[in-house]
Amino acid sequence: MHKLKLHGFNNLTKSLSFCIYDICYAKSRADRDSYIAYIDEQYNANRLTEILSETCSIIGANILNIARQDYEPQGASVTILVSEEPMDPKDVDNTENPGPLPDSVVGHLDKSHICVHTYPESHPGGGICTFRADIEVSTCGVISPLKALNYLIHELESDIVTMDYRVRGFTRDVNGVKHYIDHKISSIQNYMTEEVQSQYYMMDVNIYQENLFHTKMMLKRFDLNDYLFNATPEQLSETEKQEITHLLKKEIQEIYYGRNLPAV
Repeated sequence: MHKLKLHGFNNLTKSLSFCIYDICYAKSRADRDSYIAYIDEQYNANRLTEILSETCSIIGANILNIARQDYEPQGASVTILVSEEPMDPKDVDNTENPGPLPDSVVGHLDKSHICVHTYPESHPGGGICTFRADIEVSTCGVISPLKALNYLIHELESDIVTMDYRVRGFTRDVNGVKHYIDHKISSIQNYMTEEVQSQYYMMDVNIYQENLFHTKMMLKRFDLNDYLFNATPEQLSETEKQEITHLLKKEIQEIYYGRNLPAV
């Protein structure tokens, strides 16, 4: 798409929101309580503020205000209002390609916000524990938050990721014509590196005429070592390993497909 000559400010709102899920198995109630405590400490409001502040620094955004809160019995939220640093319009890259990794990320946000909410939980019946982080990067102006996607996925490794990208509102060109999107996009997947794409099964649901794009990802590799909390496979019998593996894979597939699978 050619560069638009706008009348005034670019009024388009571009929002990237996604959930990341981390799944594990904790056998006893004490282990499950320890998992929740570990997650709550690892991702408390102060730590989340550090992560989002570093994200702002990397993408070139000025922090205007920070609101943060730890909750009882668990969970935390952080919202950061940001504005863009001065930039030359010729440096704007709206092409459909992955954003760079942390050591070289360059991006700008304008009248925008970044927020994160965490939801650690466990189920007493089966020993499954799930940590969900809900993240939104919303921008107004010429820059798409998709340029930060590669960095965020790189920093927040997870078993499942569900993402939504939407462009809302309109902006006018110098002739008064309304434009409802200012860049070409066919899939959120095209903003991810080949390395990330190779690690996940991915599925798209896109509504192009409404400027709505959805992608969900499920990690291909499954190693029981990565899913046990306060335990190792060597401490389990073969039957226990098979049962736990079944529970974990069932949980992952249910979250990925968004529906409960029948019990076996």
